[in-house]
Amino acid sequence: MPKLIRNRKIVEDSWILIRDAKDLEDLQRFSGSDLIVPLSCWLEKQATFKGRSGRVAVWLNSDEVPQELGISFHELDLIALNFPIFSDGRSYSSARELRTNLGYKGEIRAIGDVLRDQLFYMSRCGFDAFAMREDQNLESALGAFSDFTEGYQASVDKPIPLFRRR
Repeated sequence: MPKLIRNRKIVEDSWILIRDAKDLEDLQRFSGSDLIVPLSCWLEKQATFKGRSGRVAVWLNSDEVPQELGISFHELDLIALNFPIFSDGRSYSSARELRTNLGYKGEIRAIGDVLRDQLFYMSRCGFDAFAMREDQNLESALGAFSDFTEGYQASVDKPIPLFRRR
């Protein structure tokens, strides 16, 4: 079973990431499994997912916004935000939007081109799970959360900026 970082610990990942609709043509193949499906699949097959065993989560590409999920996103245990390349920062904004403005309490997972150097900043925006790129060492990546002792800006984890905390 693959591993990921969740709540600053290395854990086994029970979720299966579905890349496209073709993989969902035979839902029986995934009976009982927890699935993370693209937004387009979620919107198209939402009724089908309700009757199956196993949980279903949604992943958003960096050009998709959380509001596209509709009002049902609070029912999801997990929302994955994709980083197609490490330099595409739009998913940082989506995580912050989910946590701060939309009040989402479930797991927000970073998927795609996720590198050690991003973890500290991602956690400040509201991510709590990280499916690292395959060439990344998870043990080493845990150190990223303590690379900095303090952040200057307001964030999801510390809504008051440093100059106001003094």
